[in-house]
Amino acid sequence: MTGLIVAGAIVAVLLFIVLPSILIIVTEYERAVFFRLGHIREGAKGPGIVVRFPMIDRVVKVTLRVEVVDIPAQAAITADNVTIQVDAVVYFQVRDPVQAILGVDSFRFASQRVAMTSLRSIIGRFELDDLLAHRETVNDELRDKIAVSTGAWGVEVKQVEIRDITLPPELLRAMARQAEAERERRAKVIAATGELEASQELAEAAAKLTESPGALQLRTLQTLAEVATEKNSTLIFPIPIELLPALRSLAGGDR
Repeated sequence: MTGLIVAGAIVAVLLFIVLPSILIIVTEYERAVFFRLGHIREGAKGPGIVVRFPMIDRVVKVTLRVEVVDIPAQAAITADNVTIQVDAVVYFQVRDPVQAILGVDSFRFASQRVAMTSLRSIIGRFELDDLLAHRETVNDELRDKIAVSTGAWGVEVKQVEIRDITLPPELLRAMARQAEAERERRAKVIAATGELEASQELAEAAAKLTESPGALQLRTLQTLAEVATEKNSTLIFPIPIELLPALRSLAGGDR
């Protein structure tokens, strides 16, 4: 009885050790690429449990989820000869697991290197102002250029995003001065436009007052009343020319 228990324990231990090397669990987001004696077997397997023979089969798991590759900051020269530092991020997904394993040694490393060289190439085609203003266009061109190489490896580039563009300090100072000059120009234009509109309104008002002498006199009296409210004010009241004939006639009557 004791021998049966020991034998059962040995079998259980052997199964515990051997089964994980025979039964491969492939999750929903993975595929298993099998090589038997160096030859690939019927494409990718999974998801589920896949049986392999130790020492004969070699299994390489490939994830089908979207992966993210960081592109370190790269020194690039724009079309207008400005040296900048640019870093980006690439989102890619394996579409053909077999080709991703057979087509390149490491599709992750290769995708990163292609993205780095493509980034410098694309940046060199744009001037700095266009690069800053049309970043989406640069992202699209960079994605298309990377996809040309990675497509042969069974890898699809989903998205490319330029994260940061670092400009030289002297260029930043020049851009700050330019922005300040632009704000001053706009302020002067707005002030000049206001002066022009005010002068037009004053000209129209003067024309209206000239057409009506009575209105001009009333405006004069209103101004005098406003000034008279101030303390210690001395007023010199001009006699309107229209009143001179009446004054002359009164002076003649007194004689």
